[in-house]
Amino acid sequence: MKITKNSNFHLTYCSNIHPGETWLEVFANLENYIPELKSRLSPTESFGIGLRLADIAATQLLESNNLAQFQAWLTQHNLYVFTLNGFPYGGFHRQVVKDQVYAPDWSTQERVNYTLNLTQILAVLLPKELDGGISTLPLSYKPWWRKDQENFETVLKKSCLNIASVVGEMIRIYEETGKILHIDLEPEPDGLIENTSEVIDFYQNYLLPIGSNYLSEKLNIEQSLAEIKLLEHVRVCYDTCHFSVEYEEPQSVFTRLQSAGIKIGKIQISAAIKVKIPADIEKRSLIVERLRPFAESTYLHQVIERRNDGTLHHYPDLITALPHLEQSLAEEWRIHFHVPIFIHDYQILQSTQDDIATVLNLLQINDACSHLEIETYTWDVLPSEMKIDLLTSIQREYEWVLNEFAAN
Repeated sequence: MKITKNSNFHLTYCSNIHPGETWLEVFANLENYIPELKSRLSPTESFGIGLRLADIAATQLLESNNLAQFQAWLTQHNLYVFTLNGFPYGGFHRQVVKDQVYAPDWSTQERVNYTLNLTQILAVLLPKELDGGISTLPLSYKPWWRKDQENFETVLKKSCLNIASVVGEMIRIYEETGKILHIDLEPEPDGLIENTSEVIDFYQNYLLPIGSNYLSEKLNIEQSLAEIKLLEHVRVCYDTCHFSVEYEEPQSVFTRLQSAGIKIGKIQISAAIKVKIPADIEKRSLIVERLRPFAESTYLHQVIERRNDGTLHHYPDLITALPHLEQSLAEEWRIHFHVPIFIHDYQILQSTQDDIATVLNLLQINDACSHLEIETYTWDVLPSEMKIDLLTSIQREYEWVLNEFAAN
């Protein structure tokens, strides 16, 4: 939906919150939730969709006349698609996902083929007046390669070539249709690129030199022009939860990316768990008990602790971090668990909601990005006392964002 205070902003929620990997399952969820949400939130204006498609759903949507039928359904209900979530390739709900959410990674042809299918779909569905992004994983999972520097470099280089090959298709689409599509790399804790410094390093030392050389040869253009095209078609998905877990200030991230010529393609609106760590052991034990229900078995919930001297220490998952909390040197933990964005305090835990408010305020004075996607995908695995009716929960998240815009 367009935010009425500033019609340049398009707000949606990501359909990855709904279980379902096949196209029939995805479409059933859209039919079940989207028209009702539109009637509550945007009854007379068009309503945007952030579409998550697994590889099998993307393949099926491109079969027969499924895509044309879906496009007709969108038109019938005054709906539009402007962003796709291409991060999880396969199953994402009701099974153990953990680090397999990064597979296949950007060093593989499977990831290329999947993203090309998403590109083909978005090229058809995207309204002509909008650009459209496909958010994707931060290349790979860092712990897979951390102890193998040679393969680490190989994965980075292969990823550059594979991303550039998709950009080549996006350039072709632009030349034929005038539609600008972009890949939106999504940094997160323990991703191969996980923070602003690593994003900038990847662009400057890998993507731009390697990718531009590839495009220059493939398209027979100057390498300087190829760099410009890469910066247009490869952007960053700024997930507010992820950057908060990394203890990065939004203003600093915006400034550094813009100074490096790197665009933000999408803002994913999400909140992480934040907890101040007291010195008292008994109070720490209480925090452990409060956190235990969040240490669930489906997703990775990376933890970054900030110690009294300002240094950061990483744990790969909450379930492995909890035994260390009572003796930790930490003053604060931040946990990659997407909690409802309308909750700031939960018993003795807090969220990073304040960072979302800062980002939304920055966007109104800084033309950094116009695509906003609410992404609380953890409703199935939240502690029971935090769960309410899903449709109402989604509506409350929209209303919280809209109220933040209205307040600034």
